Amino acid sequence: MPRRILEGKVVSNKCAKTVTVLVERKVRDPLYGKIIRRSAKYAAHDETNAWNIGDLVSIEECAPISRSKRWKVISGKALGESQARTVDDGVGKRATVKKVAAEAATKAPVKAEAKADKADAKAKPAKKK
Repeated sequence: MPRRILEGKVVSNKCAKTVTVLVERKVRDPLYGKIIRRSAKYAAHDETNAWNIGDLVSIEECAPISRSKRWKVISGKALGESQARTVDDGVGKRATVKKVAAEAATKAPVKAEAKADKADAKAKPAKKK
């Protein structure tokens, strides 16, 4: 029986010589006929630790390597980790909307109070009638 070959995206490379590959497939619902996406994660052997998060790889069935690894990476296309990250994963290089809003909320009242104090000091006292 031939070995299965699947294509998917690397979602984790934290383990030594192992990558986690997310494989998606499309299936038609038997009753309604709508196309549904189904996904599965496979632990695949990566001997040289060459693949990063976001890379598209092909994995092939093999004899069990460990308790969870029954696949090995045979080829792929390196897209790099930068394309797979979200905005919140940036390490200090990018300011996210949440961070900017939090900083503005803490600094804005201080500036507003300082401006109000200066305006009160410059204002002339009100005349009494």
